[in-house]
Amino acid sequence: MDKDPEVLRIAFQGLCKHNLMALRRPEKWGGPAVSELVFRRYQEQIARVSGALAFLQTQHQSAGSMLANSENEAIMEEYLPKMGNGEKLVGIGFSQLRRPGPPLMRAEETDGGYLLNGKVPWVTGYSFYPEYLIGAQLPDGRAVFAIVPLPTTELAGMKVSEPMGLAAMESAQTVSIDYENFFVPHEKVAFVKPAGWIQNNDMINIALQGSFAMGCAMAGLDIVNTNAQKKNVDFLIKAHAALQEELNRCRAWAEELRPQVNEETTNERLALRAWQIELMARCAQAAVVSSSGAANSSNHPAQRVFRESMVFTVSAQTSAIMEASIKRLISE
Repeated sequence: MDKDPEVLRIAFQGLCKHNLMALRRPEKWGGPAVSELVFRRYQEQIARVSGALAFLQTQHQSAGSMLANSENEAIMEEYLPKMGNGEKLVGIGFSQLRRPGPPLMRAEETDGGYLLNGKVPWVTGYSFYPEYLIGAQLPDGRAVFAIVPLPTTELAGMKVSEPMGLAAMESAQTVSIDYENFFVPHEKVAFVKPAGWIQNNDMINIALQGSFAMGCAMAGLDIVNTNAQKKNVDFLIKAHAALQEELNRCRAWAEELRPQVNEETTNERLALRAWQIELMARCAQAAVVSSSGAANSSNHPAQRVFRESMVFTVSAQTSAIMEASIKRLISE
């Protein structure tokens, strides 16, 4: 799944077949509206199996959650009932709103909708998602979120790059898209968010994104355990037990903090995220070390998990998360 988009597509379609693609969708639109705890554990298990699959499907899960809070009832009626089984598949592309300085993607209101100009540097799911939820900044600092095509053929006003060559999860097919006076009608606008919305949202999601790191850490420990059993050496058995115990403590703290999403817990959640990232990296490296030279094969599970740990280290990264991670790395 990490290397072949068609293999990844089979697994992705399996999630659709089992109606697992909109787990936080409100009951009004078909449910199942699982709890935050259940959803994050699900994300852990997906990442434990395949980072590429976890990264791909979460784009759609996020789009579904956002559309459930849309200001456009028609969009909700059109999309939400069909998002669980993949009849409607929608990616996301709004990380550019995090970047300081002049906006990469700009929106200007015009008759009947908005004109989009600029660049979306990261859109994951080319050939998987026919549409995605774009974010573009208005002159007053607010941000327009609208559903736009993610075409595999040329479309006027859009220029889609070739899928990027990436060290990990390349099969999820990430592209960049340039826009020049691309028109989006009001009918496709999900909502307009106030200035600074994404920064506030990132504060809430500091620890929530750590579920992928926990799943990747589990994948690393699965490899350590397999090697410990195969080689039957005491130090690997002890290493697995020690890392597993630390992982259990880290997950317990995450579940304790999860309901407490407020400004007072920001430093705690940053510390948790940094721990999750660092622990994941150590578990991934333990998988490599315990696999010996075989881990250098591009097809070895330890190699894949090691590369996936790099992606989950920087996914949804903010400057505050970067700082917390660096501080943990240099602490004695």
